[in-house]
Amino acid sequence: MRISISDVEYVAALSRLELTGEEKVRLQKNLDDILLHVEALIAADTEGVPPTSHILPLKNVFREDTVRPSLDRESIVANAPEKMDGCFIVPKTVE
Repeated sequence: MRISISDVEYVAALSRLELTGEEKVRLQKNLDDILLHVEALIAADTEGVPPTSHILPLKNVFREDTVRPSLDRESIVANAPEKMDGCFIVPKTVE
């Protein structure tokens, strides 16, 4: 499938891009190359190949969810510029 300059101009307009003549020609070639690769992928025989999301087998490794001691509230807010009742006071950002 050949991409025309008018196709490139249409996509550029949708993307709100201003392209020079040289850029249009270069992008026309790039888009043509991309479509050639896609056509090669479409033509590839994938019969018997199971669908996968990754080329390598992945396995999630989870650690045991255990309760651990954490910092106490006073040491966390000790250096806060403003605090009240063990909580941070932050400026209001939404009316």
